[in-house]
Amino acid sequence: MEEQQNEKFQHMTQTPVPRLVCELSGPTIISMLITSFYNMADTFFVGKINTSATAAVGVVFSLMAIIQALGFTFGHGSGNYISRKLGSQEFEDAEKMAATGFFSALIAGGVLAVVGLLFLEPLTRLLGATETILPYAKQYAGFILLGAPYMTASLVLNNQLRFQGSAFYAMVGIASGAVLNIALDPLFIFVLDMGIGGAALATILSQFVSFCLLWMGCKRGGNLRIKLGNFTPTAAYFTQILKGGFPSFCRQSIASVATICLNFIAGGYGDAAIAAFSIVNRVAQFASSALIGFGQGFQPVCGFNYGAKLYSRVREAFWFCVKVALVFLIAVSVLGYAFAPQVVAVFRKGDAAVLEIGTVVLRYQCLGLPLWSWVVLCNMMLQTIGKSFSASIVALARQGLCFLPALFLLSAAFGLPGLEISQLCADIGSFIIAVPLGISTLRQMKLLKQMDAAQT
Repeated sequence: MEEQQNEKFQHMTQTPVPRLVCELSGPTIISMLITSFYNMADTFFVGKINTSATAAVGVVFSLMAIIQALGFTFGHGSGNYISRKLGSQEFEDAEKMAATGFFSALIAGGVLAVVGLLFLEPLTRLLGATETILPYAKQYAGFILLGAPYMTASLVLNNQLRFQGSAFYAMVGIASGAVLNIALDPLFIFVLDMGIGGAALATILSQFVSFCLLWMGCKRGGNLRIKLGNFTPTAAYFTQILKGGFPSFCRQSIASVATICLNFIAGGYGDAAIAAFSIVNRVAQFASSALIGFGQGFQPVCGFNYGAKLYSRVREAFWFCVKVALVFLIAVSVLGYAFAPQVVAVFRKGDAAVLEIGTVVLRYQCLGLPLWSWVVLCNMMLQTIGKSFSASIVALARQGLCFLPALFLLSAAFGLPGLEISQLCADIGSFIIAVPLGISTLRQMKLLKQMDAAQT
C-alpha cells in the first residue's frame, strides 16, 4: 500500500505536466460528457411526455443542485486536503480525512432526504413549480430524495478518487451509472408506463450502481481505504472540509437559488419559457462538461505539486489548461450559435414557443462560453491550493454576484429579452472578477518559488 502511494507521488510530481494533465483529464472528460449526455437524455425522454413534464425536470434540477452542493462540499473539501497531504506524504492523515468526508456526506444526505420527503409539496412549490408543473415535480422529486444519501456519498468518492490521481476508477463508477440511466429511461417511462416517475427511478437506481462501483474503486490501485474506524468528526477536520469545500457549496447552492429565481420569473411567460431555459441549461452543461472534466484532470496535478512545493509545475499546468480550454470553447461556441435552432428542436420540436425562446437563450450562452476557460480553471486552482475566500468569490460570481442582479434588473427593464441576455452579462462580470484573483495567485506562487530557491 505505502509503496504504491510512493510510486503515485513520483508519478504526479515528475511526469511532464502536459502529458500528466492529459492522462488524468482523459477519464474525467469522458465521465463528465457521459454524465452530461445522460442529463440531456433525461430531458429528451421526459420531453416526449409534455411541456409541463419537461419544465418539471428544470424545477427539480434545483433540488439536484442542492444534493450536489452537499456532495461537492464534502468531496472537494476532503479531496483537496487529501491531495495536498499525499503530496507532502502524510498518508495517515489523508486516510482519516477520506473516511470523515465520506461518512459525513452520507449522514447529511440522509437528513436532506427525510426533511425533503416530509415537506415534499412545499419544497417543490419553493423550487418554482406552477400548478400545472406541480404533479410532475412532486413525483420526480420524491424519487430523487430517496437516493439523496448515496448520491451525496458517491460525489465524495468520485472526487476523492480524482484528487488521488485515480481518474480511471472515478470514470468507471460515474460513467457506468450514466450509461445505465440512459438505458433505463425509455424502459421505465414508456415500456412500463411510469411517466416522469420512471425517469427519476432510473436516476436513483443507476446512481446506486455508481456508488457501488466507486466504493470498489477505493479498494484498488493504492487508493485510500474508507474505514469507519478512521471516521474522525473533529473540529479540525470539519474546518478543513469547510475551507476546501465552501467554494463548491457556494457554486452549487447559488446555482440552485439562481435556477429557482429564474423559474419564478420565467413562469410569468408560461411553461414554455421554463421548459426553454431548462433545455438550454442542460445543453450548456453538456458544452461545459468537457471543460470541467479537463479541469478535474488539472486539480490533482495542482494539489500534489502545490503540496510538494513544486510551484512552477502548478503554474505550467494552469496556463496549459487555460490555453487548450480557450481554443476548444471558441470552437464549441461557434457551432452552438450556428445550430442553436436545431439543438433546441431535438428536445421540443413541436412547441414553437419553446423553440423560439430556447434558440435566443442558447445563442447568448454561446457568446459567453469562451470566458469560462479562465473562470472555471481559476476557481479550481484557487480551491485546490486552499485559497478558500478567493475561490468562493469566483464561485459566487457567475450565478450569484453577477447573475441574480442581472436577472432581476434586466427582466424588470426589458421583460423576456432581458431575461434571455442575463446569463451572458453574468459571464462577462464573473470573468472581470476572476482575472485579478487568478493573476495575483500566480504571482504569489512565482515569489514562493524564488524564496525556496534562495533558501536552498
